[in-house]
Amino acid sequence: MANCNKLFLDYNDNLKISKDKKNRLMNSKEVLRDRIRNHFKKNHPEYEPEFYIQGSYKMGTTILTKDEECDLDDGVYFKREADVTATTLQKWVKEALDGATSTPVEHRSKCLRVNYKADYHIDFPVYVFPDGDEHPFLAIKNEGFEESDPKDVVEWYRKEKKKNEQLNRIVKYLKGWGDYKRNKMPSGLAMTILAAENLQSNERDDVALKDTLIKIQKTLDSEFECIVPATPYDDLFENYDETRKSNFLNNLDDFIQDAKKAVKDESNQLRASKLWRKHLGDKFPLGADEDIDAKEASLRALSGAVLSGNAYSDSSGTISTDKTGIKNKPHTNYGG
Repeated sequence: MANCNKLFLDYNDNLKISKDKKNRLMNSKEVLRDRIRNHFKKNHPEYEPEFYIQGSYKMGTTILTKDEECDLDDGVYFKREADVTATTLQKWVKEALDGATSTPVEHRSKCLRVNYKADYHIDFPVYVFPDGDEHPFLAIKNEGFEESDPKDVVEWYRKEKKKNEQLNRIVKYLKGWGDYKRNKMPSGLAMTILAAENLQSNERDDVALKDTLIKIQKTLDSEFECIVPATPYDDLFENYDETRKSNFLNNLDDFIQDAKKAVKDESNQLRASKLWRKHLGDKFPLGADEDIDAKEASLRALSGAVLSGNAYSDSSGTISTDKTGIKNKPHTNYGG
């Protein structure tokens, strides 16, 4: 089998956000926070916003998409009862953000999205957190407020990651797969939950990913659900129609079949890497056009022979070691 562990570690590096982009992202976040603070101080002083970065950025699983973009979730919290509708409160935040960029602010169901074209976007979910309540309530457009606690999700993930640091990379690989395939693949949070609850660790990331995918498939075959492990404990797959469900499960099965071939059947690393690329895209590096496992086995055997003193001199004049462990230089015949 072709060992592609090093290629996966390089892929993980390729998914990382550059320092420059991260700095721009954080600077934009501060500018937008100031706009929200100033807007509410001037227009709605009875509502004083506080902020909490949540989601993948807080968990350390943010990836650079195939479009070279990334995102940040920045929760806007009002520690009080709401005397306006959830939609109105969202609109007030939207008014604060309007004009921050050349593209219009998106008023989505559960957040306001500010797009920085071809670079990144920042989502602002809006919460109220009345005194005495254990959990905040998320504003949902045209629906109302729903109990939801992203801080609990972050704490849950941090505990899971402490058990095995490999989890973070597997989550990013699954998110990279979802981003490459798109077409309403599961959200980043769903991929995170599926990875954490089905992780099959291994010293090699390629083997760990293959085995984790197989376990995910087995779990979903038993019951197609993805329960958030924190308030409100909702099922992220609840509203999947048959088309979306089939698309995901078919992609999952295709990925598993190629992962099995890459790990078990393919000895050539280049050919194995092309199998992985079918599902992860060109951020996944191409391997060497050789049998990596055989090469490593040969090097290990040679190294073991030298250490044990069992190497021998060959006709090319290479320095050898006899069975006594004494190194000998080759004899040179000068003739005469």
